[in-house]
Formats: sequence, structure tokens, C-alpha cells
Amino acid sequence: MKEFELKYGCNPNQKPSKIFMQDGSDLPITILNGKPGYINFLDAFNAYQLVKELKEATGYASATSFKHVSPTSAAIGLPLSDTLKRAYFVNDIEGLDNSPLACAYARARGTDRQCSFGDFIALSDECDEITAKLISREVSDGVIAPSYSEKALEILRKKRKGTYNVVQIDPNYVPEEKERKQVYGITFEQGRNNFKIDSSLLENIVTKNKELPKSAKNDLIIALITLKYTQSNSVCYAFGGQAIGVGAGQQSRIHCTRLAGGKADTWFLRQHEKVLNLPFLKTLGRPERDNVIDGYINKNEEDVCADGNWQKYFEYQPQPFTTEEIKEYLSKIKGVALASDAFFPFSDNIERAKLSGVSFVAEPGGSVRDDLVIEACDKYGMVMAFTGMRLFHH
Repeated sequence: MKEFELKYGCNPNQKPSKIFMQDGSDLPITILNGKPGYINFLDAFNAYQLVKELKEATGYASATSFKHVSPTSAAIGLPLSDTLKRAYFVNDIEGLDNSPLACAYARARGTDRQCSFGDFIALSDECDEITAKLISREVSDGVIAPSYSEKALEILRKKRKGTYNVVQIDPNYVPEEKERKQVYGITFEQGRNNFKIDSSLLENIVTKNKELPKSAKNDLIIALITLKYTQSNSVCYAFGGQAIGVGAGQQSRIHCTRLAGGKADTWFLRQHEKVLNLPFLKTLGRPERDNVIDGYINKNEEDVCADGNWQKYFEYQPQPFTTEEIKEYLSKIKGVALASDAFFPFSDNIERAKLSGVSFVAEPGGSVRDDLVIEACDKYGMVMAFTGMRLFHH
């Protein structure tokens, strides 16, 4: 296939629209079902780069959930605890533990379920039947993978009344070294960001504490690779083999750190017994539960426990999740990894990171205030590595 005509571009008024190879060669994809759109393909191609690189760096099957050209999370295929299975609404999936890829997707989708609503999925390995079953019951726009089992493809082709977007990509495809895009009719050209992220990037430890266990290295690698495909400025928290909070596209780095930290806090709080045992009405679907859980934890647009509200969501009125309970629960969290796509210009980022249990940090370094950032890490006994590499993505 030389080119694929799209319904429209980013918006319905942007026509005509298509994807094609500049050199006239065949596209490295096969569309197995549906008709993906412009933004679908932006998500798909960015997302697949992420999981391919994550698999190469860690050796684990990998998955990511993308929305509007940034990952909501990325994860490797580690087994899930019973608590995480409940928090992710996957405790009823038979055989989940037997599929590392399904575990990776369950993690990636479950991290920030509100932001993953209507996602585009990328998988590093062949999509198997269990992974397809997980995908089939979530609100999603499509999936990209190097291959699909027959049963997986059969399941996915039934989704969204047969219109679900299923894309197969050639895993051996190698893009050109130079990439181009146009803005206001002006062509930009640059070399592809082929910088390899692995554990060697974490050798320059600048803090007094230099104990960096393998699990923390994995989490920092996950965070850094996630940032490589996240709209900048960006900051990522990771824990237990997955990104748990992504702050993307903020003009101020402390705002990235706060945004990502808030998402990381919500991820931990979803595992609290009060949240796991909320008495939801049996008629309430998973997306509605996600919104209610977010309201219960973060006390957003409405008090979901108040009279007149709780009846819409619960079988009986739950006890509120108090500020004191939340603060106490989060105070016990430690071992979280934090990465930034550019240097931290002020130590306030470390102060905010500490509130979310951060123990390990990776950032490029190079700020005139590096000494203050290192001093803040030392105050809390954190380990920080200077990577020397910026990871801006636009």
C-alpha cells in the first residue's frame, strides 16, 4: 500500500488528508480492520516506537496507552498483585497471569483510566487472546502491534460493531535518519532521536546516596523512554514496572511535576481499601466508576458521597475519604522513581516529588542551580543520576 486516504486531518475542516512514504515506497503497515484517522495514526506511530524501545531496553513485553500524542502510561509485563487487579478492574480475567503482554496492557490502561478513555494502544509483541479480551471491553479507538493471533483478531474485529481500528506494523521497519514536518508552509528537518536509553544512562550518580537497585533502574528506564515520546515539557513518575503519573505539555516544569505527582498519588490511593470496597451499583459501567473514584479521591466537581449524589452511584452511602486518611496513606509511600525530560531548574520539584514517595531521580543536569537540586535530594536521602541527555518531543 503506497498511501492511505484519511477522512480528514486533525479537524473535520482539514481536507484532503492522507499518509504516505515520501520516497514512494510501501507503507510499513497493514490495516486489518477499521479506518484509522489522522490523530489515530499520530498516536499509533509514536506509541509503537515507545513499546518497541521499551521491550529492547528491558527485555519485557511492553504496552502503552496513548491519547492526543502522549502516553497516559507505559508498562512492562510483570505479574499484577491481587490489589492491582481489583484496582484495574481485571480481577475477573482468567489466565491473565499467563500473558505478560496482557499484564503490561492491564497496567498501562489501569494507571490513569480517565485519561485512557478512548485511547490508542501499542503492543510490543503479538496480540494474544487474553490481551484482546482486555481491549475488547474498554472504550478505545484502536491498537497497533507487530502481529495478532487468529483468536485475538477475531475478538477485535467484533469491537465497536466491527469498526474498531486494528493496525499491523512491520517490526523490521527502519525509518529514515532524517525526519521532516511542515509548520505554516515551512519545512522543518532534523535527525531522528535515535538516542538509546538503557542502564548506562544512570551511572553518573551525583547524590551522596548511590544505592540504585535493579528495580529502580527499570523504573527510571521506563520513565525516561516514556518521556521520549511525551509532549514536552514533561515529567514521569514510575513504580513497580510502570509509569504511574505523566505530566505532559506544561510550560513550567514544576507544573509538570505537580500534575504527574497528583496522578501518581491517585494511582496509589486507588489501591486503598476504602476505594477498593466502594459499594458501586451493579449497573454502573467501568468508565462511570472511574469518574466516581476520581471524585471520591480528589473531591472534584461534586461530592459523590453527599445526599442526592451517592444514590446515583452506590448501593449505600459510603464514608468519605478524609484528607487526614489520604495524607497518612501517602506518607508511607516510598521507592517511587521520577524522571524529567530536561533539567530541574529549582529544588521545588524535589520538594513536590518527596510528597509522592520519590526515592530515585533521573534528569539531564546542567542547570545553574544543580547544586541546590542535589542538596534537596541529599536532604531526603534520594538517589539522583544526571543523564546528560535532554528528551524534548514536539
